[in-house]
Amino acid sequence: MFQPVRGLALLLGALLTLLATAGHTAPADDLPVLGDASSGIVSPEVEAMLGDDFLRQLRAQLPTRGDPLLHYWTEALLYRLAAASDLREAQLKLVLIDAEPINAFAAPGGIVGINFGTYAQAATVHEFSSILAHELAHLSQRHFARGVEAQRQASLPFMAAVLASAALMATVGGDAGLAALASAQAVSQQNQLRYSRSREREADRLGLETMVRANMDPWAASRMFEHMADVSRYSRRLPEFLLTHPVTESRIADARAQASAYPRKNYPLSLPFQLMRARVRMLLAESPVAAETRFRGELKDGRTQLPAAPRYGLVLALTAQGRHAEARETLAPLLAEDPDNVAYTLAAIELMLAEGQATKALEHLEAALKVSPGVYPLRRAYATALGAAGHHSAAQGVLETLARVRPQDESIWYALAETAGKAGDIIAVHRARAEYFQLHGAIDNALRHLRYALDLIEDDYPMTARVSQRMADLREMRLRLAG
Repeated sequence: MFQPVRGLALLLGALLTLLATAGHTAPADDLPVLGDASSGIVSPEVEAMLGDDFLRQLRAQLPTRGDPLLHYWTEALLYRLAAASDLREAQLKLVLIDAEPINAFAAPGGIVGINFGTYAQAATVHEFSSILAHELAHLSQRHFARGVEAQRQASLPFMAAVLASAALMATVGGDAGLAALASAQAVSQQNQLRYSRSREREADRLGLETMVRANMDPWAASRMFEHMADVSRYSRRLPEFLLTHPVTESRIADARAQASAYPRKNYPLSLPFQLMRARVRMLLAESPVAAETRFRGELKDGRTQLPAAPRYGLVLALTAQGRHAEARETLAPLLAEDPDNVAYTLAAIELMLAEGQATKALEHLEAALKVSPGVYPLRRAYATALGAAGHHSAAQGVLETLARVRPQDESIWYALAETAGKAGDIIAVHRARAEYFQLHGAIDNALRHLRYALDLIEDDYPMTARVSQRMADLREMRLRLAG
């Protein structure tokens, strides 16, 4: 039997905790945006900090993938959609997850995450874009901050219910008080779920409007929902109200109804998307041999309207098996048809490097970079080719420039640490490793490498000051993460 006095003490303790957390608001001088109550609860600056902390946890727990070509193409699409969305300031951070299930998410600070399976399951760039547009809508409407505000506003009635439950437990008995408390908790949880579903509906509606403004097929959203529903039918699924993105008949119907307001049009297939999709399918395949079999089958039976995509996938599969001559022969028609295609150029460079032709690879990359100097995957490949040719200091310089432009890219810091070691710059090795570790939330490891770097510095006050300041920043970050 539940003891009323002990239960009352526990309830009051929980209430005090709730009061303490619910009372946190922004400082008086942190003025909210007019008409946006959530800005006074979670400012955009705080959201950015929370987002960076979330990214650290994500990298530490999930298999992220730093594929430069996929990042480059997806970022370009993401910013195209962002320009057509309601985002005030598009400062986005893309993270790719090496996982097969269809999934995507948005997090505070402009973070957009995409599972590889989303590329594989989307039949067209429009279907894939409908997922990105949906996540951008979550960011533009600041659903995280608004959720915090909704919880704060809901806390007063919930606390009143807790107090009523405590009174019942102290007077008529513990069972009645427990029943009242359970009822209050159920109502609170149901309100949260209802609010979550309303946010999803809002993101669906605004995401589709973004698609239209970006000149993309508004009917793609309902088709993508249907793909997800088909996948769910063949697996055990939780009740839909427990899912982050519940796929329901009503949601599909709503997407169709909204799309019906726009005239149907024929949209050409996007070769760049199909190339990226082939690249992802290669990465998700059980083996390069299995990928080769699949791509050859598609080329043989004509299951694709764009045969260049499975041919490109076949090139990647053959290269991964070390069958360089076959890969080069398969790639030749693609290069002849579109010699400036970045995906084809990088496939050719990978083949040259695999065959030990680093000098030839450098010549091709230098020519490509004259035409497209700002293309990130070409610059990454250039650093790789410089290293393969033995020009480690030059490769280090390219990577250091990239790290300043893309400081959140963990793969750059990893490559920089390896390259600096080959160049004999041990201080740079430790500094790069420190940045790599802090991006994964391993702050103690990061500080240890900065201490190693500091011990190696001689008669260079500016560098000593920079490393010391970075250590102070990381100690502050450690305290925040611990708290």
